Formats: sequence, C-alpha cells, structure tokens
Amino acid sequence: MVKNICCIGAGYVGGPTMTVIAAKCPHIKVNVVDINTKRIEAWNHSDVSKIPIYEPGLSDLVQQARGRNLFFSTEVDQAIKEADMIFISVNTPTKTYGVGKGMAADLKYIELCARQIADVAEDDKIIVEKSTLPVRTAEALKNILDNTSKDVKFQILSNPEFLAEGTAVQDLLNPDRVLIGGEQTEEGRKAQKALVDVYANWVPSDRILTTNVWSSELSKLTANAFLAQRVSSINALSELCEKTEADVNEVARAIGTDSRIGSKFLKASVGFGGSCFQKDILNLVYISRSYGLQEVADYWEQVIIMNDHQKRRFASNIVKTLYNTVSGKKIAMLGWAFKKDTNDTRESASIYVADDLLNEQAEIVVYDPKVTAEQIYADLDYLNTRSSEENRKGVTVVNDPMECFDQAHAIAIMTEWDEFKDYDWESIYNKMLKPAFLFDGRMILDYDNMEDIGFKMYTIGKG
Repeated sequence: MVKNICCIGAGYVGGPTMTVIAAKCPHIKVNVVDINTKRIEAWNHSDVSKIPIYEPGLSDLVQQARGRNLFFSTEVDQAIKEADMIFISVNTPTKTYGVGKGMAADLKYIELCARQIADVAEDDKIIVEKSTLPVRTAEALKNILDNTSKDVKFQILSNPEFLAEGTAVQDLLNPDRVLIGGEQTEEGRKAQKALVDVYANWVPSDRILTTNVWSSELSKLTANAFLAQRVSSINALSELCEKTEADVNEVARAIGTDSRIGSKFLKASVGFGGSCFQKDILNLVYISRSYGLQEVADYWEQVIIMNDHQKRRFASNIVKTLYNTVSGKKIAMLGWAFKKDTNDTRESASIYVADDLLNEQAEIVVYDPKVTAEQIYADLDYLNTRSSEENRKGVTVVNDPMECFDQAHAIAIMTEWDEFKDYDWESIYNKMLKPAFLFDGRMILDYDNMEDIGFKMYTIGKG
C-alpha cells in the first residue's frame, strides 16, 4: 500500500493533481518538489489565493490539505528517498535545437529526473510518468534507472493527464477515465494495482483503465490530436462561412446535434492554444516521420498549419479592415490567457496576433483578469521578433479594462472571459474613435446588439 508519494515538478499538472490526491487520500503523505524556489514559495504563500496557478476550486483544496499531508518544497533528494511512488511531472517542451527541432519532445528534464532518482533511491520505487511523453519513453526511463541505480528495482507506469485548464479541479475530482499503463509482468501488474488503489479512493473502478505502457503513452497524444483536429476543422469552415454568408455557429449547432459527432470542441475561434495541443501533435508528426509514415505525419501536421493560418488571418483582417494600416493606431486586446478561467498563456493566440500587429506598428493595450504584465512581456520576448524594449514600447498592460478604450480605433476579444459579456458596451463605444471596430475572436458578444450600439462588427465565421 502506498503511504508516501513524491511528485517532481510543481507546475500546471503536478500541483493540481497532487493537491487532489492529498485532499482525497488523507492517509497518504504527498510531497511536491521543484528546484524553482520562487514557484515553491508561491505554493506555500500564506494567502492561498496567491498560489502560482489559477484554477477554480484549487486554492480551497490547497488550504484544506497543505501542512496536513500535502507539502511543497525544494528538498528533492529527501522526497525521493522517502517515497514509495514517484510521479515525474516536469516540462517536456518541443525541441528548439538539433535533430527533431520544432517537432520532437525535448526529454532532457525527464532524463535528469531519472538519473537523480537512480542516484538517490535506497529502496524499490514505482515511477509514474505524468508528463506528456512520446511513445516508448518508459523504455528509456527503465534503461537509465536499471543501469545506473544500486540494486534498487523500479517499475515504470504511464499515467497521462487529461486535464482541461479552467476545469482541471473538476476533471481530477470527477474524471471521464484514469489511464494507467504498465509492463505486462507480475511486478508490472502489482505496480499498476498500487496506483489503481490510490485513485480508487474517489474514482469509480469502471473509470480506471489499465493498458500496456505503450498504449497509454500513445493514448494521450491521440486524445489531444483528435480534440485539436475538431477545432481546426471548424475553424477551416469558419473562413468558408465568412465568404458564403453562412454562420459557423448555425453550422456547428446543426452538425453537433448528430450523436455520431457531438457538440464539444466545435466552437470556432481565433485558434487553439495551451501547452498540449500543438506540442503533442508535433510530437505525433515527428514520431510518424521517424517510422517512415509520411502520409500519417502530413495528415496530422495539417491541423497545426490550419491553426497557424487562423491566427494570422485574424490579425490580417484587423489590418485590412482598418484601411490597410494600423500604424500608430490603438488596438485594445481583451484577454491574453489561451482560454478563460486560467492564467496559462502558453501558445495563446493573443501572443501571435499581438506580434503580427506590432510588426504593423500598432499601439496595443492589453487587459486580462488573471495574467500579469510580467507574463505578457515574457511571452512576446520569447518570440525574439524584436527587442524587449520595443515590446514594452508597443504594448501597454492595464489592470482596469476601462483604460483600454479611450481613443481606441479597435477592440479585439481574444479570450472568452465571462466578464467581457457584462461590460457597458454603450459607454465603451462612446470612448472610442469612430468608426469603432470590434473584432470578436471568441464569438461571445451578441452581433446584432453590438451593431445596434454602433460598432463595426467582425465575428469569426459570420459572413
């Protein structure tokens, strides 16, 4: 029976997952460790609303379990030594160098974890892959652990996360399924059962699926690829709708009522973002190419190509509508997070739209209810399109949304935050230069109502 869990990595997956495990399993001690001191300090902040990840309900669970059986620290070696089960939940970014650059997952942090575990562990451990990984990573982990440890036995499990940011806590408390892949040996099945028993404290047994380790690793990439494919499919049709005077919302509703298709992930938008969709599809493309499956790779790569096109198209439409120039014009961007109810900005469409508009010398003012100015500038700096000073000169970040609109030429809605629907749009219209342009990249505002107020409206997928 598992009594002590260690999770290496206190990010968007490790932090919430371990918090829920601790809350639901008060008999298990859960140590979340990370070498990022600043991040650990934030997890330990006396005001739980200041923890580093914003997810509805997460602060309350941290308050409930922290200090009881949930601990956040930088003492990685000590936590490894004490643990029966170690979750690896470190970053696996897309490679920016060498073979596989721009597509393959960079596994250097995973390998460093494995070597540290092998070096420190004094008794047998169950290692759980929680990071999103390419197929057959478990094999590499096992090779490193078996060949570098001192008479310690390791079992490797794959337990991919299926969290949607903004609903991560609910996804953990009431998951569609928990997937646990392991070696099909007696020891492997025993390790699988140990993890099954942890989840069984709150997850019904029919929702806990066990597979071989390779199927589990590939299932995570496949799930995200299928979801992203739906977004790119409806976004491709949104452009056709604009040209033919169809309405993509009506098309989505019509096909979504077909029980074979379903309505989820059929919301046209300025493009998908987040840490997983793009990274996992690129990984799938790279794996397919590495096995010589060119047609398979081309098929999945088209999902990414369509998503990039949708972001560029949105920015270029703003320029075209504003008489082919936005130079010196003030554009108010509402939202920077890649979706509502999260402060995660990874691969957010806002970053790329803002970058394109800055290339056209626009003056951008950004408001997001949960994303800091520091993060917004870091996202733009990461692209290396221009200097850090130029980004700060071209982009102003405000804490009060009403500061965005004075003398603005246009507004672009980039994130579907609920509060945007409730603004006093008549008074916003009065603050703006005329004609006042409004580009709804998330289809959250009533088109006819906005036009009645006086806005020149553009909504994705509406002709």
